[in-house]
Amino acid sequence: MNIAIIPARGGSRRIPGKNIKLFVGKPIIAYSIEAAKASQVFDRIIVSTDSDEIAQVAIAYGAEIPFIRPKELSDDHTPTAPVIAHAIHWFKERGHLPEFACCIYATAPFVKPDFIKEGYKTIVENNVASVFSVTTYAFPILRSLKITNKGTLAMFWPEHEMTKSQDMPEAYHDAGQFYWLKVDSFLKSGKIYTSDAMPVILPRYLVQDIDTPEDWITAERMFKGVRDE
Repeated sequence: MNIAIIPARGGSRRIPGKNIKLFVGKPIIAYSIEAAKASQVFDRIIVSTDSDEIAQVAIAYGAEIPFIRPKELSDDHTPTAPVIAHAIHWFKERGHLPEFACCIYATAPFVKPDFIKEGYKTIVENNVASVFSVTTYAFPILRSLKITNKGTLAMFWPEHEMTKSQDMPEAYHDAGQFYWLKVDSFLKSGKIYTSDAMPVILPRYLVQDIDTPEDWITAERMFKGVRDE
């Protein structure tokens, strides 16, 4: 059995009501639910939430709310891994331990069914513990700068000041969309980022972190541009 777990707690300080706030015409969580459904690789699609309001929206778009997330797993400091573990243990206690679980963030409107399917194929065919979405940095990180205590600029890696961009290794960062996990391995390690993790590489125009109101505006503009192509 494969399950999709969409974490969506009710509290959000920087963007109030973030997980169900309208994004280009519909609640932002709807995009994650619809992508999970369209991928056709899940037996169950659940939303882990502590909010009745989020639960109602999630159900309206086709997700399940088999439980209400405990308060101790619903504050600003709760990492993602314990939330996933809670959901998996809920299934295990009822005799339905999944083989694979995929955490899909609720604020990932760019997530695509085909990339979710690619992640599933990758974790199955390569027999690894985790697979997650990444994208490339737009600028070589070995040429990145910092501001010193004196207010001046300095390179993090000054030895690469004269290195040509094409001679530097490609660097990637977490795209913050989805994380496939082999459940038995995850329950043993509790880790999402495993030593054998493999990537699903996304184009940069489909990746935007949404943590601030400015991020939200940027993401909507990007989304409209991609949609209107």
